[in-house]
Amino acid sequence: MKIVIAILIFSALILFHEFGHFLLAKKNGICVTEFCLGLGPTLIGVQKGETKYSLKLLPFGGACVMLGEDGLVEDERSFGAKSVWARMSVVAAGPIFNFILAFVGAVIIIGNIGFDKPSVYEVIPDYPMAEAGIQAGDIIKKVDGSSVHVYREFNNYMQFNQSGSPVEVVYERDGKEYTTLLTPKFNEKEGRYLLGVRGPGPRVKGNALQTLQYSFYEVEYWIKATFQSLKMLFTGQVGINDLSGPVGIVNVVGESYEQVQEVGGTAKDVWLTMLNWLILLSANLGVMNLLPIPALDGGRLVFLVIEAIRGKPIDPEKEGMVHFTGLILLLALMLFVMFNDIHKLL
Repeated sequence: MKIVIAILIFSALILFHEFGHFLLAKKNGICVTEFCLGLGPTLIGVQKGETKYSLKLLPFGGACVMLGEDGLVEDERSFGAKSVWARMSVVAAGPIFNFILAFVGAVIIIGNIGFDKPSVYEVIPDYPMAEAGIQAGDIIKKVDGSSVHVYREFNNYMQFNQSGSPVEVVYERDGKEYTTLLTPKFNEKEGRYLLGVRGPGPRVKGNALQTLQYSFYEVEYWIKATFQSLKMLFTGQVGINDLSGPVGIVNVVGESYEQVQEVGGTAKDVWLTMLNWLILLSANLGVMNLLPIPALDGGRLVFLVIEAIRGKPIDPEKEGMVHFTGLILLLALMLFVMFNDIHKLL
Protein backbone atom coordinates (compact mmCIF):
# COMPACT_ATOMS: atom_id res chain seq x y z
CA MET A 1 0.00 0.00 0.00
CA LYS A 2 2.82 2.44 0.88
CA ILE A 3 4.41 1.98 -2.55
CA VAL A 4 1.07 2.62 -4.26
CA ILE A 5 0.51 5.85 -2.29
CA ALA A 6 4.05 7.06 -2.98
CA ILE A 7 3.70 6.37 -6.71
CA LEU A 8 0.33 8.15 -6.75
CA ILE A 9 1.94 11.24 -5.19
CA PHE A 10 4.82 11.14 -7.64
CA SER A 11 2.42 10.67 -10.56
CA ALA A 12 0.29 13.64 -9.41
CA LEU A 13 3.38 15.87 -9.44
CA ILE A 14 4.32 14.87 -12.98
CA LEU A 15 0.75 14.97 -14.27
CA PHE A 16 0.14 18.48 -12.94
CA HIS A 17 3.50 19.67 -14.33
CA GLU A 18 2.74 18.34 -17.80
CA PHE A 19 -0.83 19.65 -17.59
CA GLY A 20 0.64 23.14 -17.25
CA HIS A 21 2.49 22.67 -20.54
CA PHE A 22 -0.63 21.13 -22.10
CA LEU A 23 -3.01 23.90 -21.03
CA LEU A 24 -0.80 26.75 -22.27
CA ALA A 25 0.00 24.89 -25.49
CA LYS A 26 -3.72 24.53 -26.24
CA LYS A 27 -4.38 28.16 -25.29
CA ASN A 28 -1.68 29.30 -27.72
CA GLY A 29 -3.02 27.13 -30.55
CA ILE A 30 -0.20 24.59 -30.50
CA CYS A 31 -0.98 21.04 -31.60
CA VAL A 32 -0.34 18.53 -28.78
CA THR A 33 0.24 15.11 -30.36
CA GLU A 34 0.49 13.15 -27.10
CA PHE A 35 -0.12 13.71 -23.41
CA CYS A 36 1.17 10.84 -21.29
CA LEU A 37 1.90 9.77 -17.76
CA GLY A 38 4.93 7.52 -17.34
CA LEU A 39 7.75 6.44 -19.64
CA GLY A 40 8.42 3.48 -21.88
CA PRO A 41 5.93 1.30 -23.75
CA THR A 42 2.28 2.38 -23.82
CA LEU A 43 -0.08 0.36 -21.62
CA ILE A 44 -3.27 2.26 -22.49
CA GLY A 45 -3.74 4.86 -25.20
CA VAL A 46 -6.84 6.76 -26.30
CA GLN A 47 -6.91 9.06 -29.31
CA LYS A 48 -9.16 12.10 -28.90
CA GLY A 49 -8.94 14.54 -31.78
CA GLU A 50 -5.34 15.42 -32.49
CA THR A 51 -4.06 14.26 -29.10
CA LYS A 52 -3.28 10.76 -27.87
CA TYR A 53 -3.71 10.32 -24.09
CA SER A 54 -1.46 7.53 -22.81
CA LEU A 55 -0.45 5.63 -19.71
CA LYS A 56 3.08 4.26 -19.96
CA LEU A 57 4.71 1.26 -18.29
CA LEU A 58 7.18 3.08 -16.00
CA PRO A 59 5.37 5.40 -13.55
CA PHE A 60 8.30 7.84 -13.27
CA GLY A 61 7.86 10.75 -15.65
CA GLY A 62 5.49 12.01 -18.27
CA ALA A 63 5.34 14.19 -21.36
CA CYS A 64 3.34 16.74 -23.29
CA VAL A 65 4.53 16.18 -26.85
CA MET A 66 3.94 19.18 -29.11
CA LEU A 67 4.15 19.35 -32.88
CA GLY A 68 7.52 20.73 -33.95
CA GLU A 69 8.83 20.94 -30.39
CA ASP A 70 12.24 19.48 -31.25
CA GLY A 71 12.54 20.44 -34.90
CA LEU A 72 11.26 22.68 -37.66
CA VAL A 73 7.81 21.71 -38.92
CA GLU A 74 6.04 23.72 -41.62
CA ASP A 75 2.73 24.06 -39.82
CA GLU A 76 1.12 27.14 -38.30
CA ARG A 77 0.11 25.08 -35.24
CA SER A 78 3.63 23.83 -34.53
CA PHE A 79 5.53 24.93 -31.43
CA GLY A 80 8.20 26.73 -33.43
CA ALA A 81 5.67 28.72 -35.47
CA LYS A 82 4.42 30.59 -32.40
CA SER A 83 5.88 33.82 -31.02
CA VAL A 84 8.80 33.61 -28.61
CA TRP A 85 6.58 34.91 -25.79
CA ALA A 86 3.96 32.22 -26.44
CA ARG A 87 6.64 29.54 -26.36
CA MET A 88 8.11 30.96 -23.15
CA SER A 89 4.68 30.80 -21.49
CA VAL A 90 4.26 27.15 -22.54
CA VAL A 91 7.71 26.14 -21.24
CA ALA A 92 7.38 28.06 -17.95
CA ALA A 93 3.86 26.74 -17.29
CA GLY A 94 5.08 23.32 -16.07
CA PRO A 95 7.17 24.59 -13.12
CA ILE A 96 4.61 27.30 -12.35
CA PHE A 97 1.87 24.67 -12.10
CA ASN A 98 4.05 22.77 -9.62
CA PHE A 99 4.21 25.87 -7.44
CA ILE A 100 0.43 26.25 -7.76
CA LEU A 101 -0.05 22.62 -6.70
CA ALA A 102 2.23 23.17 -3.70
CA PHE A 103 0.25 26.28 -2.75
CA VAL A 104 -3.09 24.44 -2.93
CA GLY A 105 -1.64 21.66 -0.75
CA ALA A 106 -0.38 24.25 1.74
CA VAL A 107 -3.83 25.90 1.94
CA ILE A 108 -5.37 22.53 2.85
CA ILE A 109 -2.76 21.73 5.52
CA ILE A 110 -2.66 25.18 7.12
CA GLY A 111 -6.44 25.41 6.96
CA ASN A 112 -6.59 22.16 8.96
CA ILE A 113 -3.73 22.41 11.47
CA GLY A 114 -2.51 26.01 11.30
CA PHE A 115 1.00 27.40 10.85
CA ASP A 116 4.19 27.44 12.93
CA LYS A 117 4.49 31.04 14.03
CA PRO A 118 8.15 32.12 14.48
CA SER A 119 7.76 32.67 18.19
CA VAL A 120 10.19 31.64 20.92
CA TYR A 121 8.73 28.81 22.96
CA GLU A 122 11.57 28.47 25.49
CA VAL A 123 15.05 29.92 25.99
CA ILE A 124 17.87 27.78 27.41
CA PRO A 125 19.82 29.26 30.35
CA ASP A 126 23.50 30.19 29.80
CA TYR A 127 23.07 30.46 26.03
CA PRO A 128 23.23 33.64 23.87
CA MET A 129 19.47 34.19 23.57
CA ALA A 130 18.89 34.02 27.32
CA GLU A 131 21.91 36.23 27.97
CA ALA A 132 20.56 38.82 25.49
CA GLY A 133 17.27 38.96 27.40
CA ILE A 134 15.13 37.28 24.75
CA GLN A 135 12.06 35.70 26.35
CA ALA A 136 9.47 33.06 25.58
CA GLY A 137 6.73 34.59 23.46
CA ASP A 138 9.04 36.93 21.55
CA ILE A 139 8.60 36.71 17.78
CA ILE A 140 11.65 36.30 15.54
CA LYS A 141 11.33 38.70 12.59
CA LYS A 142 14.71 38.49 10.86
CA VAL A 143 17.98 36.59 11.04
CA ASP A 144 21.05 38.14 9.39
CA GLY A 145 18.80 40.33 7.27
CA SER A 146 16.56 37.50 6.02
CA SER A 147 12.87 37.73 6.93
CA VAL A 148 11.46 34.91 9.05
CA HIS A 149 7.81 34.03 8.52
CA VAL A 150 7.68 30.49 9.95
CA TYR A 151 9.81 29.06 12.74
CA ARG A 152 11.39 26.46 10.47
CA GLU A 153 13.10 29.24 8.50
CA PHE A 154 14.98 30.33 11.62
CA ASN A 155 15.70 26.75 12.63
CA ASN A 156 17.04 25.84 9.19
CA TYR A 157 19.18 28.95 9.03
CA MET A 158 20.97 27.90 12.19
CA GLN A 159 21.37 24.32 10.98
CA PHE A 160 22.82 25.38 7.62
CA ASN A 161 25.08 28.11 9.08
CA GLN A 162 27.44 26.41 11.50
CA SER A 163 30.48 28.70 11.26
CA GLY A 164 30.04 30.05 14.77
CA SER A 165 30.02 33.64 13.45
CA PRO A 166 27.85 36.27 15.16
CA VAL A 167 24.19 36.26 14.04
CA GLU A 168 22.03 39.38 13.92
CA VAL A 169 18.52 38.64 15.18
CA VAL A 170 15.58 41.01 14.99
CA TYR A 171 12.73 40.09 17.33
CA GLU A 172 9.41 41.62 18.35
CA ARG A 173 7.94 42.03 21.81
CA ASP A 174 4.69 43.85 22.59
CA GLY A 175 4.62 45.38 19.10
CA LYS A 176 8.17 46.80 19.28
CA GLU A 177 11.18 45.47 17.38
CA TYR A 178 14.62 44.94 18.88
CA THR A 179 17.91 44.00 17.25
CA THR A 180 20.69 42.04 18.89
CA LEU A 181 23.94 40.42 17.78
CA LEU A 182 24.39 36.89 19.13
CA THR A 183 27.46 34.65 18.98
CA PRO A 184 26.39 30.98 18.83
CA LYS A 185 27.70 28.69 21.54
CA PHE A 186 29.07 25.26 20.65
CA ASN A 187 27.22 22.34 22.24
CA GLU A 188 29.57 19.36 22.46
CA LYS A 189 26.76 16.86 23.07
CA GLU A 190 24.92 17.86 19.88
CA GLY A 191 28.11 18.69 18.01
CA ARG A 192 26.86 22.03 16.66
CA TYR A 193 26.51 25.74 17.40
CA LEU A 194 23.33 26.85 19.17
CA LEU A 195 21.71 30.12 20.16
CA GLY A 196 19.77 28.38 22.91
CA VAL A 197 16.14 28.51 21.88
CA ARG A 198 13.36 25.95 21.57
CA GLY A 199 10.34 26.34 19.38
CA PRO A 200 7.93 26.67 17.89
CA GLY A 201 4.99 26.66 20.22
CA PRO A 202 1.61 25.15 19.30
CA ARG A 203 0.55 25.73 15.71
CA VAL A 204 -1.71 28.73 15.17
CA LYS A 205 -4.94 28.56 13.15
CA GLY A 206 -5.69 31.90 11.56
CA ASN A 207 -8.50 33.39 9.50
CA ALA A 208 -8.94 32.88 5.76
CA LEU A 209 -6.53 35.69 4.85
CA GLN A 210 -3.83 34.39 7.20
CA THR A 211 -4.30 30.89 5.81
CA LEU A 212 -3.60 32.16 2.29
CA GLN A 213 -0.72 34.32 3.51
CA TYR A 214 1.01 31.51 5.40
CA SER A 215 0.36 29.05 2.57
CA PHE A 216 2.44 31.37 0.41
CA TYR A 217 5.13 31.43 3.12
CA GLU A 218 5.02 27.62 3.25
CA VAL A 219 5.77 27.30 -0.47
CA GLU A 220 8.42 30.02 -0.18
CA TYR A 221 10.04 28.06 2.65
CA TRP A 222 10.35 24.89 0.58
CA ILE A 223 11.68 26.81 -2.43
CA LYS A 224 14.36 28.38 -0.22
CA ALA A 225 15.16 24.99 1.31
CA THR A 226 15.64 23.54 -2.19
CA PHE A 227 18.06 26.32 -3.16
CA GLN A 228 19.90 25.87 0.14
CA SER A 229 20.28 22.15 -0.56
CA LEU A 230 21.65 22.92 -4.03
CA LYS A 231 24.10 25.37 -2.50
CA MET A 232 25.28 22.67 -0.08
CA LEU A 233 25.72 20.26 -2.99
CA PHE A 234 27.83 22.71 -5.02
CA THR A 235 29.91 23.76 -2.01
CA GLY A 236 30.63 20.16 -1.07
CA GLN A 237 28.69 20.17 2.21
CA VAL A 238 26.75 17.19 0.87
CA GLY A 239 27.93 14.71 -1.76
CA ILE A 240 26.37 13.25 -4.88
CA ASN A 241 25.76 10.03 -2.93
CA ASP A 242 23.28 11.96 -0.79
CA LEU A 243 21.03 12.60 -3.80
CA SER A 244 17.80 10.63 -4.17
CA GLY A 245 15.79 9.87 -7.29
CA PRO A 246 12.32 8.42 -7.81
CA VAL A 247 13.19 5.10 -6.13
CA GLY A 248 14.56 6.82 -3.03
CA ILE A 249 11.68 9.28 -2.88
CA VAL A 250 9.08 6.53 -3.14
CA ASN A 251 10.84 4.65 -0.34
CA VAL A 252 11.04 7.68 1.99
CA VAL A 253 7.41 8.64 1.37
CA GLY A 254 6.40 5.03 1.99
CA GLU A 255 8.32 4.97 5.27
CA SER A 256 6.55 8.17 6.40
CA TYR A 257 3.22 6.51 5.66
CA GLU A 258 4.19 3.49 7.80
CA GLN A 259 5.45 5.65 10.68
CA VAL A 260 2.16 7.55 10.90
CA GLN A 261 0.28 4.25 11.00
CA GLU A 262 2.61 2.78 13.64
CA VAL A 263 1.91 5.65 16.08
CA GLY A 264 -1.82 5.17 15.61
CA GLY A 265 -2.41 8.08 13.29
CA THR A 266 -5.89 8.59 11.91
CA ALA A 267 -6.75 8.58 8.22
CA LYS A 268 -6.62 12.39 8.40
CA ASP A 269 -3.09 12.26 9.86
CA VAL A 270 -1.97 9.99 7.02
CA TRP A 271 -3.61 12.26 4.44
CA LEU A 272 -1.97 15.43 5.83
CA THR A 273 1.44 13.76 6.06
CA MET A 274 1.26 12.63 2.44
CA LEU A 275 0.03 16.10 1.46
CA ASN A 276 3.06 17.62 3.16
CA TRP A 277 5.29 15.42 1.00
CA LEU A 278 3.34 16.58 -2.04
CA ILE A 279 4.10 20.22 -1.17
CA LEU A 280 7.81 19.56 -0.61
CA LEU A 281 8.26 17.52 -3.79
CA SER A 282 6.14 19.81 -5.96
CA ALA A 283 8.08 22.92 -4.91
CA ASN A 284 11.32 20.99 -5.40
CA LEU A 285 10.29 19.82 -8.88
CA GLY A 286 9.35 23.37 -9.85
CA VAL A 287 12.73 24.74 -8.79
CA MET A 288 14.75 21.95 -10.38
CA ASN A 289 12.95 22.34 -13.71
CA LEU A 290 13.69 26.07 -13.78
CA LEU A 291 17.44 25.55 -13.43
CA PRO A 292 19.27 26.64 -16.62
CA ILE A 293 20.23 23.08 -17.51
CA PRO A 294 19.89 21.86 -21.13
CA ALA A 295 16.88 19.60 -21.75
CA LEU A 296 15.06 20.97 -18.69
CA ASP A 297 12.46 23.73 -18.88
CA GLY A 298 14.98 26.23 -17.50
CA GLY A 299 17.47 25.33 -20.23
CA ARG A 300 14.83 25.85 -22.92
CA LEU A 301 13.86 29.19 -21.37
CA VAL A 302 17.48 30.34 -21.62
CA PHE A 303 17.44 29.80 -25.39
CA LEU A 304 14.08 31.56 -25.67
CA VAL A 305 15.33 34.55 -23.66
CA ILE A 306 18.38 34.77 -25.93
CA GLU A 307 16.06 34.62 -28.95
CA ALA A 308 13.92 37.44 -27.52
CA ILE A 309 17.04 39.59 -26.99
CA ARG A 310 18.58 38.82 -30.41
CA GLY A 311 15.31 39.07 -32.27
CA LYS A 312 15.95 35.77 -34.02
CA PRO A 313 16.25 32.14 -32.89
CA ILE A 314 19.49 30.23 -32.41
CA ASP A 315 20.21 27.60 -35.04
CA PRO A 316 17.73 24.79 -34.20
CA GLU A 317 20.36 22.11 -34.90
CA LYS A 318 22.80 23.67 -32.44
CA GLU A 319 20.09 24.10 -29.82
CA GLY A 320 18.91 20.54 -30.38
CA MET A 321 22.46 19.24 -29.92
CA VAL A 322 22.83 21.13 -26.64
CA HIS A 323 19.55 19.74 -25.31
CA PHE A 324 20.41 16.23 -26.52
CA THR A 325 23.77 16.36 -24.73
CA GLY A 326 22.06 17.64 -21.59
CA LEU A 327 19.47 14.87 -21.80
CA ILE A 328 22.17 12.18 -22.07
CA LEU A 329 23.99 13.61 -19.04
CA LEU A 330 20.75 13.85 -17.06
CA LEU A 331 19.86 10.25 -17.91
CA ALA A 332 23.33 9.15 -16.81
CA LEU A 333 22.88 11.02 -13.52
CA MET A 334 19.41 9.49 -13.06
CA LEU A 335 20.80 5.99 -13.61
CA PHE A 336 23.58 6.64 -11.09
CA VAL A 337 21.13 8.01 -8.51
CA MET A 338 18.71 5.12 -9.12
CA PHE A 339 21.49 2.58 -8.67
CA ASN A 340 22.55 4.39 -5.50
CA ASP A 341 18.97 4.36 -4.16
CA ILE A 342 18.62 0.64 -4.84
CA HIS A 343 21.99 -0.02 -3.18
CA LYS A 344 20.83 1.86 -0.05
CA LEU A 345 17.69 -0.29 0.12
CA LEU A 346 19.60 -3.58 -0.05
